[in-house]
Amino acid sequence: MENLAGFTTETFSFQGATRTVYRAGSGPAVVVMHEIPGIIPSVYRFAKRVADSGFSVYLPNLFGTPMKPLSMGYALCEVAKACISKEFRVFASHESSPIVDWLRALAAKAYKEQGGRGVGAIGMCITGNFALTMMLDEFLLAPVLSQPSLPFPISKDKGPELHISDDTLKAVRERVKRGAKILGMRFYGDTFCPEERFNRLKKEFGDGFEAIELDPKFANPNGKKPPHSVLTTELIDKEGEPTRKAVDRVIEFFKEQLLQ
Repeated sequence: MENLAGFTTETFSFQGATRTVYRAGSGPAVVVMHEIPGIIPSVYRFAKRVADSGFSVYLPNLFGTPMKPLSMGYALCEVAKACISKEFRVFASHESSPIVDWLRALAAKAYKEQGGRGVGAIGMCITGNFALTMMLDEFLLAPVLSQPSLPFPISKDKGPELHISDDTLKAVRERVKRGAKILGMRFYGDTFCPEERFNRLKKEFGDGFEAIELDPKFANPNGKKPPHSVLTTELIDKEGEPTRKAVDRVIEFFKEQLLQ
């Protein structure tokens, strides 16, 4: 297990799958689901910020090597592994990935341990839509979708899809009608998280879906091209920067849903 400063390590098993989970902070639980290629330093910094803001962070290691720096080769390798993994169905339009069952079990454990009103969950990129399926559990009160990229938009018909089953979509709609809120974010022009996908989210959930869509000119110039990761590698961590405002809004959203 790689040590992450300020985090403890534990393991969690469900249905025969055991993974390392990094833990930090106190207060209501938030499950942070990292992006491709893994828990890179910028993901770690985001998770630490959430923990320092008054939450118990559960950061599971889903793939990759914790704290290994981002590189194109590293990212492509982990994408290739995900494409052939039985736990990720990266092209599925009307079903979620099997790993979401494990994540729901982790969230239930976190809720049991921390109590409070409920649990938050944030996914990024390949995990970006997972919090929607996790909303099948009533204790999941603060779902955040950061540049949700599944199903991979390899064809035009994949663009508006949400990587959840029709029954799950119906259940989430009902929760939104009863007052549940969803927060999402992306950069304009992001081909991995196309405009059609956010238009679908807006159509399905109406005022229950809060969309943050940023001009790519506000992305960190040292990040990916075109920009993709709003809260991590493309973040400009300075007061007043739109990407910093997005991070602050995520923290505020967790506080609204889990603390107030």
